[in-house]
Amino acid sequence: MRALIVGVSGQDGSLLANHLLNEGYEVIGTSRDAARGDISNLVELGIKDKLTLTSMAPTDFRSVLSTIREYQPTKIFNLSGQSSVGLSFGQPVETLDSIVGTTVNILECLRFERLDARFYNASSSECFGNTRGKAATELTPFTPRSPYAVAKAAAHWQVEVYREAYGLFACSGILFNHESPLRAQRFVTQKICTGAAKVSLGMSDGLELGDLSVVRDWGWAPEYVVAMTKMLDLSAPQSFVIATGESHTLEQFADLAFQHVGLDYKRCVTTGKRFLRPADIQESRGDPSFAKDRLGWQAKVSLREIAANMVDSALRRLRDQDMERH
Repeated sequence: MRALIVGVSGQDGSLLANHLLNEGYEVIGTSRDAARGDISNLVELGIKDKLTLTSMAPTDFRSVLSTIREYQPTKIFNLSGQSSVGLSFGQPVETLDSIVGTTVNILECLRFERLDARFYNASSSECFGNTRGKAATELTPFTPRSPYAVAKAAAHWQVEVYREAYGLFACSGILFNHESPLRAQRFVTQKICTGAAKVSLGMSDGLELGDLSVVRDWGWAPEYVVAMTKMLDLSAPQSFVIATGESHTLEQFADLAFQHVGLDYKRCVTTGKRFLRPADIQESRGDPSFAKDRLGWQAKVSLREIAANMVDSALRRLRDQDMERH
């Protein structure tokens, strides 16, 4: 019952740590610099002092090996790596190194040490590219359209190879978009929800976005980390698509966020070419049937609830910040 979370300070890492602690696990979380890294998500959840934080350079094999040897985890969750699709176009090398390098290092340590630990790798729906009206399953071919997606696809296949070649208990969760108030500000969902909150408080006149017609399958991140843990509780390792099975346009998400504060998004949102990516996925749909059948997992939180929760959180944060300034 000892879990090692590589990349514990992000949205998924923090939510996963909170879930595992509630399940009775001893949790070790890694950060490139545990003493100086941003652990605000852990503080927000009230778990900073309930887990062990340790420094580890995930792209350095010796650092990964040393950490695994010291803590001897029974489960390892790899949630590390550059996580922004848009940023990956500007930083393709760092994106590839941080995602693929980290994954291979952990797999090699498990093989080298012959450690009887179960390994979860965070794959991504971005690997599928445009699903063109069809919902992607575990058998849908990958057609990545960004450096981020290419890196995630490579890491995903490394997990498959190590599982088949060396008998490791290793699997990937092919997660579609999943959100929470812990989502970083650079992500468009958080940008929209914070923008709606600012307009409602009179702090802003509106916000500018990119293509509002893109279609995504958005879920509630606290539910998705539960699916991660369920994968490692199976008798044999398998990879799963984790999604809601429902897709919406970015315009619909913006509409729900502004509706929540009594505003018409059409009066507050403009679009601009500067937010368009060199290549983007127009439509992304997921089929979670296999996860429902094998894991007993199903998404329950609606998109309207997700938008409302994130807007409410942004309102509290902005009001607290305003009080601190005054």
